[in-house]
Amino acid sequence: MTVILITGGNRGIGASTAIECSTRGMGVVITYRSHAEEAEALVARLQASGGKAAALQLDVANLASFGAFKQKLIETLETTWGSTQLHGLVNNAGFGNFVAIEALKESEFDELLNVHLKGPLFLTQALLPVIEDGGQIVNMTSATTRVATPGAAPYAAFKGSMEVLTRYMAKEFGSRGIRANAISPGAVRTDMTREALDQNPDFEALLASQTALERIATADDVGHAIASLLSQGNRWVNAQSIEVSGGYMI
Repeated sequence: MTVILITGGNRGIGASTAIECSTRGMGVVITYRSHAEEAEALVARLQASGGKAAALQLDVANLASFGAFKQKLIETLETTWGSTQLHGLVNNAGFGNFVAIEALKESEFDELLNVHLKGPLFLTQALLPVIEDGGQIVNMTSATTRVATPGAAPYAAFKGSMEVLTRYMAKEFGSRGIRANAISPGAVRTDMTREALDQNPDFEALLASQTALERIATADDVGHAIASLLSQGNRWVNAQSIEVSGGYMI
């Protein structure tokens, strides 16, 4: 069975990706930093629908933990699937912290760096021996790399770096048949953004008006796109940053 690892898979886009991958017959390992109860509930839901799934704790900002995580992942793969190999890695875990450049603190910069660039890079490095030849990597980026959004500069800068890193991953891992692509969402209503959007409906309406399909995305809109990219039907798509935004600011 094809097995996919999704970081930050306990909620939002990660959870939607896990559900859609499971629906397509893939095995799923999700990670969570906190909220273990959400991860356990999602695993139970996938198993109840006939899928195979597991959840592991991981803080992608804690590089020192990657060695132990890798070993736990291998043990989980052996126990659940009788294998030690992943087919796909989705570097999805992240958080939003939107602040103007003039007000940005070094600690805020470092937090964004560790979660959105440094962590995914070194996690991918650590897990390369576990990813099978012909496997896939999907990195989450953002439409803020194309459209300048006030307050998003540091976040967008690291997401832009991930787009560059994705192309280099495709180049360097190509000899093993491993593909690397990025998914770049526009505005999405998720657990992370729901409170802010609910408190500012005019802002959500503005984002919707700037989108050709006249609404902002749901987590499922993006999760389905990621699962589709992981399928063999897209086996010749490589080194791309694919915007999934409904036509934002076109």
